[in-house]
Amino acid sequence: MTDAPFHAALADGPPGVECRWLAAGGTRLRVAFWKGGTKGTVFVLPGRTEAIEKYGRAVGDLVAHGFSVISIDWRGQGLSDRALSDRMVGHVGDFSEYQEDLDAMLAEADRANLPHPLVMLAHSMGGCIGLRGLMRGLPFTTAAFSAPMWGISMASWQRGLAQVVTALASPYGFANRYAPTTGPQSYLCQVPFDGNVLTSDREMWAYMQAQVVAVPELGLGGPSIAWLGAALRECAALSMLSAPTTPAICALGTMEKVVDVPPIHLRMAAWSNGELDLYPGAEHEILMEGPSTRRRFIERATVLFEANRT
Repeated sequence: MTDAPFHAALADGPPGVECRWLAAGGTRLRVAFWKGGTKGTVFVLPGRTEAIEKYGRAVGDLVAHGFSVISIDWRGQGLSDRALSDRMVGHVGDFSEYQEDLDAMLAEADRANLPHPLVMLAHSMGGCIGLRGLMRGLPFTTAAFSAPMWGISMASWQRGLAQVVTALASPYGFANRYAPTTGPQSYLCQVPFDGNVLTSDREMWAYMQAQVVAVPELGLGGPSIAWLGAALRECAALSMLSAPTTPAICALGTMEKVVDVPPIHLRMAAWSNGELDLYPGAEHEILMEGPSTRRRFIERATVLFEANRT
């Protein structure tokens, strides 16, 4: 494996990062890890559009609690390979591709001798990928979810239209186009802080925005129609499966507007070892909210991780 670039100043994370290129099939992926924590390894699974650098401060908190950490740029975002000539389109044909990335991440953690137990901290789309991984029996002892994408928030008429459009996309040759109402610009560069749906904390908004302004290659625009169809299929398929037995918590802001909220409540109500943890006034990005919100989630997650060490 060869070294990959990492923008440490923008990440504002702990020292000692090792960043590598690795392969999942024919796709080049970027992973980064911080070794030294002895309580286990936290797999930070980012959401759609996100790059590893975005979690620099969260990684610092996890390292301070005694954990090693590994994170990834999923295919199609960050500095990992992007499938289309327009690099700003977030694209996969099927969510099984992300499971290949997760498997490659596990193999890299093993190669790097990162300590066990392996635990998961998964945000938004990463929560969808992570849930499938748990259902596949991957060796995570516990999981902490942040606003997991177990459904996509849209009006009923939009859902029906999306199902029609995504079904016709491949036969009619427009699967690689941007999903309706989206385009090539990063959300962080497209809207002002006031009225954004990601965070209520101005300083963390500036932190996220500064990364994609300084290094546009880290940014991503809207998803492809193919990605949207794949996401809808995966969320529907997961909803038909029983919750895993893995101990888990799920953080959800009461102002959530990005992912579909009812599937989260339904899933966690049926999760025998799971607990839904509501954050009053928080938007989609629990780990990009104000200090007290971030601290509460990190502390709840690390307590869960330590309580289930094997």
